[in-house]
Amino acid sequence: MLAEELDSVELGDAIPAIPLAAVAGAAAFVMGTRARRRSEFTLGRVGGSRTGSIGRWLGGLGVYLAVTAALAIGFYGLLTLFD
Repeated sequence: MLAEELDSVELGDAIPAIPLAAVAGAAAFVMGTRARRRSEFTLGRVGGSRTGSIGRWLGGLGVYLAVTAALAIGFYGLLTLFD
């Protein structure tokens, strides 16, 4: 990891990126859902069903990774608190 090699970079520097990742993932999930609904409403004439599915999947993955990163930073903080 880069944080292990460089003294100027710490794991705590990633904290501001976690809420941004969660918001971006949630937005991707919502927009993917809208794309799928629009495609279903128009009986597939406007397209976007596959793109909506991929957007929902990537949005869910983004939220999952943001929650995982928040848990990792939280446990790292607990471990360094009692060190």
